[in-house]
Amino acid sequence: MKKNIVLFVLFVLPIVAYLFFASGVNSFTKLPTITPKIADFGNWKSLKGEKVSLDNKITILGFSGNEILKNRGNFFNLNEKIYQRYNGFKDLQFVVVCPLGTEKDAKKIVESLGAFTDVSGWHFVFASPEEIKVYYDQLHLQGKLDQNLGTSNVYIVDKERNLRGRKDKEEYKEGYNTFHPSELSNEMLDDFKIILYEYRAALKKNHNATKEL
Repeated sequence: MKKNIVLFVLFVLPIVAYLFFASGVNSFTKLPTITPKIADFGNWKSLKGEKVSLDNKITILGFSGNEILKNRGNFFNLNEKIYQRYNGFKDLQFVVVCPLGTEKDAKKIVESLGAFTDVSGWHFVFASPEEIKVYYDQLHLQGKLDQNLGTSNVYIVDKERNLRGRKDKEEYKEGYNTFHPSELSNEMLDDFKIILYEYRAALKKNHNATKEL
């Protein structure tokens, strides 16, 4: 009997503990706020001429820049690693801020994605270069837009318009690089799961849990 207990403690218990913490890390962590209460989009319009808002939506926010077709691989990476997995959630949207004049290029991206994906959760909105600069500046991020008003990073924004990420000095992360599929599959997916858990826990606490979220 004692021998079995010793074997359990030495071999089985560490494995159980590892599996518990590995699978439960997102369930017991709150993703920090990098920038609280960022601005909404105002009257910026999408490809369909619709007004898009950050309010009451979990948003993956990106900035395409003028070279949207040149960087189209980034959108396909994001689509494959994150969007296709979670696009069934009605409270989730993917929004890309684009300079005016890139509408045709954005439409080509949407059409390409639409060949194998339900693109109803993708929104490309358009603004002037100055409006994009002002909007990005109020995010108060360490990273900057490039000379084409774009970045390969995307950002997680919660339903209250708080931009979320990691604040620890060792692993500070305000955005997730869509150029690297591994970063989307690891860091971004982990952090995104935390956001989903937060809202699921809140809904459950209020006895209002739904399958949509």
